[in-house]
Amino acid sequence: MPIDELKHRSEQHPDKIYLRQPDNGQVQDYSWAQVYSTATQLAGALVHQGLKKGDRVAIIGKNCAEWFIADWAIMMAGMISVPIYPTVGRKTLAHILNHSEVKLAFIGKLDNNHALSEVVKNTAFSTLLTVAMPYPTVPCDFSWANFLNVAPPLADLHTPDDDEVMTIIYTSGSTGTPKGVVMSYEAYRYASAQTQLSLGVLDSDRVISYLPLAHITERGVIQGPSLYAGCTVYFVESLATFIEDLNRAQPTFFLSVPRLWNKFLANIHARLSPKKLSFLLSLPIVGNVVAQKIRRTLGLDKVRVFGSGSAPISPEILRWYKKLGMNISEGWGMTETGGLSCCNLPFNELHIGSIGNPIEGTEIKLSKQGEILIRCPGLFQEYYQDPELTEASFTEDGFFCTGDKGTFNSEIGAYQITGRVKELFKTEKGKYVAPVPLESRLGENELLEQICVMGTLMPQPVAVVVLSETSSKMSNSAIELSLSATLEKINRRLEAHEKIAQIFVAKDEWTIENDLLTPTLKIKRADIEERYLPLIANLSEKKVAWEQ
Repeated sequence: MPIDELKHRSEQHPDKIYLRQPDNGQVQDYSWAQVYSTATQLAGALVHQGLKKGDRVAIIGKNCAEWFIADWAIMMAGMISVPIYPTVGRKTLAHILNHSEVKLAFIGKLDNNHALSEVVKNTAFSTLLTVAMPYPTVPCDFSWANFLNVAPPLADLHTPDDDEVMTIIYTSGSTGTPKGVVMSYEAYRYASAQTQLSLGVLDSDRVISYLPLAHITERGVIQGPSLYAGCTVYFVESLATFIEDLNRAQPTFFLSVPRLWNKFLANIHARLSPKKLSFLLSLPIVGNVVAQKIRRTLGLDKVRVFGSGSAPISPEILRWYKKLGMNISEGWGMTETGGLSCCNLPFNELHIGSIGNPIEGTEIKLSKQGEILIRCPGLFQEYYQDPELTEASFTEDGFFCTGDKGTFNSEIGAYQITGRVKELFKTEKGKYVAPVPLESRLGENELLEQICVMGTLMPQPVAVVVLSETSSKMSNSAIELSLSATLEKINRRLEAHEKIAQIFVAKDEWTIENDLLTPTLKIKRADIEERYLPLIANLSEKKVAWEQ
């Protein structure tokens, strides 16, 4: 179990650095022994406040060493962690705190202090205790230092059963109210240990934690494997220091999401045109030097395993990175499956555009409708307080219905995602269209940063897009020529009902703040459609149209 592993590390390698936290240009190191000791101190404080085993404790804040430590402390005390995104809005935050009946919240650096302050002041949460992590945040009942000193370390640490609830993770969701995904200790242990083995994470590795810890990917692919491998975890101080922190960490394992991989590449192309870069990379000796310099500038020249997850990534983007000597393995999984379930690892160029194959211990099959069904020890127990949805989400033989549609490509021997079951839309002609494959093809044009194909009850699908930084130096007419050429190329390979009638260029970037992206940077289709459908209702004959 996690705490047994933490104790083992603290005894076997007490002085080895586990966590490295930058703060105001300085780095605070935590050894395995310090992490274990601080966690027992926090656990004692939790019990001293009158919290009981099974009580829910929230962690709200950006990734930091104290986030890890608070999580371990909650386990030591036999309580249940409820991680919450630092970008959360007032309504969602109130729902999660109320739905899970949180008794105490650890609060760190936030993106939305106002939302949290409003909710905490609400009389409905007047009994909620708050503990501030050692960073600027909202006013709390306890500072981190004070809370550590309210009671002695917890001597009698909780020993959980395999099926005992460890955490409730609220899915960000692209639509609707967040669901509480209940995970057991055994599910977390399996997901973490199996991911560590599948990815080959070693005790000598350096990983960097910057994707939200409120999401299963960061806990299942970074936090858990770091514990079972015994490697060092670096954190990022802020967005402004991201590249500096990367260069300091020199990670050997690096995971990101398509949105960020796209931005990295757009920044590279902003300095060196794709045509010129492609030519330089094709030169035998010069190409290696250029590629190595780019990797070094990004702070990624020591990485031996690159990963991408959370959403589909364009195969063309992966091929570009391969030219730079960065073989990015695409992975797939869900909160409900414990994180990583399939992965293109060891990297296989033939598998670009696929999610590879299941990790050991995971079974996958396809329903008659093409939905991916999965069974493994890492599956969640239930949706919190929603027995009807829980029952509807499993087959009679225990497979979880993922909601993702997929195929098994026998030619390359790998699974491919074709979209979400609920993302299919029906056009005016009564034909169903899957948007994800169309978005993936459009994404091969580097001028496009964000893409959402829609078309419910419309004559033909339309692609609403946000331009990338690469387009900033181009005229509108040049952009239109490029997008029109891409549209023509794609449409030649599509069925009549799938052909995209128009590319509609949006004025504003889609962000978490304007509620068009989830906290894990996935597009929120329903909200995007609600915003743009009125603007594209009366299509012009132009292949490319601009929001006025």
